[in-house]
Amino acid sequence: MIKQFSLAAVSIALTATSSLAATNISWWHGMAGRNGEVINEVAQKFNASQTACALTPVSKGTYEEALASGIAAFRSGEQPNILQVFDAGAATIINAKGAVVPAEDLIKEAGYEFDRNSFIEGVRYFYADSDGKFVGMPFNSSAPIMYINDEALKKAGVAAPKTWEEFEAAAPKLKEAGFIPLVQSQLTWQFTENFFSRNNIQFATNNNGYDSVADTQLKVTDPNLVMMFDKLKSWADQGYFAYYGAGWNDNQKPFEENKVALWIGSSGSFGGLQKTAQMPFSADFLPYWGSISGAGTNSFIGGAALFAMAGKPAEENKCVADFFQFLTSPEIQKFYHQATGYVAITTAAYELTKSEGYYDKTPVAEVGIKQLMLPAGEWSKGYRLGFYPQIREIMEREYGRIFSGETSVKDAFDTIEREGNELLARFAKTAG
Repeated sequence: MIKQFSLAAVSIALTATSSLAATNISWWHGMAGRNGEVINEVAQKFNASQTACALTPVSKGTYEEALASGIAAFRSGEQPNILQVFDAGAATIINAKGAVVPAEDLIKEAGYEFDRNSFIEGVRYFYADSDGKFVGMPFNSSAPIMYINDEALKKAGVAAPKTWEEFEAAAPKLKEAGFIPLVQSQLTWQFTENFFSRNNIQFATNNNGYDSVADTQLKVTDPNLVMMFDKLKSWADQGYFAYYGAGWNDNQKPFEENKVALWIGSSGSFGGLQKTAQMPFSADFLPYWGSISGAGTNSFIGGAALFAMAGKPAEENKCVADFFQFLTSPEIQKFYHQATGYVAITTAAYELTKSEGYYDKTPVAEVGIKQLMLPAGEWSKGYRLGFYPQIREIMEREYGRIFSGETSVKDAFDTIEREGNELLARFAKTAG
């Protein structure tokens, strides 16, 4: 059992060792605001729980800036012990030769048991290798879910859609009731990457990039994805879907202002929505297409993982393993889940949170976890694609052109696939 201390009582432990014998380790991350504060609190709890190690977290700005800083520091031999890397950057850090020690190896070498199956289904594979070994330790994990304006659906006399067919049938009634039926906040994560996952369709060759970086190619011209975006464009033209650009908050705001019936957002957004939404809301799973055979599988996580950087002394690696073990304990996962809105990544932490009645009071907080725990499909584990942040930028550019009428859906995906595959080929040369 981890002892509980007030923040004031342990604040010194964050900036200085409590004992001259303590081993200092560093943690670079890309989080700010309340999420950054919670990282400090987690570090304080770890430092207060033992005397062998002293962990210091350091914000490096955004996700992208943290990754760039970590890679640059490794090249100069000044890397931190732990680096937070976001989902789109996973291939970059994993394929940087000699940059990281797989988390699973580190934990086992420290004498701990490691059970991959203790992690929930949608979390288990994204930061693992093709054999399932954890390379990164999942940390702040979320799922794309559907938030529901309860007043809008009641006024329109419709139920929350489970499938996109059900949405299409309900959309005219939602519009007639005075609401924009649907908005979303990230077409890349929610309507592209997790479109493939929820509908169990292959995203890229070489097992979605997990098996090899050589000759990996995108499959975004898949007819089902083209159909999805043809629908989105048609719905936009009919007033059933509104697109406010690539900015997350620009799309979330109309939902908060009670102008929208359904918003596809992050499971980690519910805490903020409780403060900003001007109406009662609930949530349900990200819809899928009932017409696609095998659809309805789990989504995979967004967010970021923690990577143990290579080239560190054994005693520091032991402290990193101790911290990863501490971080994944049910009590700390429960704390982090409730403090941030990110999902609890282990079944034990989920069951502990559930047993204490947390979801009875905040049922929306359980939706993302339940979605990640849905049965997996062959193509629902995630992806491992190099230069993926740049590929996302190409997607966002072309999606903007679709909704502004500058290009057709087919031409947009032809462009994304061609330019994306050029980037993947470049990455293969870099990694090779």
